[in-house]
Amino acid sequence: MRSLPLPLALTARLTPVAVLACAGWALSSGPAASPADGHRTARQTPTQSASAPSSTQVSKTYAAAPAPCTSVPAATLKSLVPGAKATGKEIPSTDTKVRRTCSWNALKGYAYRWLDVSFEISESDEQAKKEYEQHVAEKSGGGAVPGLGDAGYSVVNLTTEDKQQTREGVVMARVSNALVIVTYNGSDFDTKKAPDTDEINKGAIQAAKAAVAALQGGGSG
Repeated sequence: MRSLPLPLALTARLTPVAVLACAGWALSSGPAASPADGHRTARQTPTQSASAPSSTQVSKTYAAAPAPCTSVPAATLKSLVPGAKATGKEIPSTDTKVRRTCSWNALKGYAYRWLDVSFEISESDEQAKKEYEQHVAEKSGGGAVPGLGDAGYSVVNLTTEDKQQTREGVVMARVSNALVIVTYNGSDFDTKKAPDTDEINKGAIQAAKAAVAALQGGGSG
């Protein structure tokens, strides 16, 4: 079997308690102040008192991202990425509590498949909701995925480079203050065609459901 180079597009991928200062009225009298001066006491204005921020912490369902490389069952990985090692490869992150990603890829025969699973942890549900909506806006053209976390979305796109087609599916899910993002793509280097939209979409959703289950089963903080 001849060894075929991967397309450039695929190869390139193997790429906040503030200190509160309450100022009172300073006493102008010295040590020898008269009794009358003693009536002048330090007082705090209503405005100063109202400006004090609350020290209450926002409750977060998920405090840290779970291990991404154990988020998808081995049987599912074997089906989606034939020939890939089940252990996967975790991508380096600047803050593993906030974001963690695992990647699997393999070339079996002429069929190439790539799967990424990412977990992103936000400070609150509201922040996660805003980030989810932003991601969806950036990946327009897809549709909702019912029953996937608090909100789910999937989109599939086809790209062609040097006459080689690649079809990529992206599935996003919000679960409380966490986001799950799955990217799944594939190519056939013999026919230069890409897998069907249905195959890629269903595969990405399958991996996303497994990742959401892994998050809910062991990622709470």
